[in-house]
Amino acid sequence: MVRHSVFFWLDKSLSDEQKATFEDGLRALFEIDCVSNGSFGKAADTPERPVTQNTFDYALVLEFDSVEQHNEYQVHADHGVFVDSFKQWFDEVRVYDTQF
Repeated sequence: MVRHSVFFWLDKSLSDEQKATFEDGLRALFEIDCVSNGSFGKAADTPERPVTQNTFDYALVLEFDSVEQHNEYQVHADHGVFVDSFKQWFDEVRVYDTQF
């Protein structure tokens, strides 16, 4: 299994309506056939510690049954639509892929 964790820092000027549209875009990624599971959320309001990093706006977690399915997702047309639709709203994006 591959867990694809993506952290988004969004443009601070986005409206609540734009953020809702972004969330709809995240949900649409769950429907891509090679994705076995998905979820997203916002940074938790946990106490600050030296090891925590919670300045991101959204975290997306997608799971794939194999590296091949992850790679298929990366070139999937619907993933491209998401990136093209929202990349102008990203201040920063970080990706962490983990294999289990």
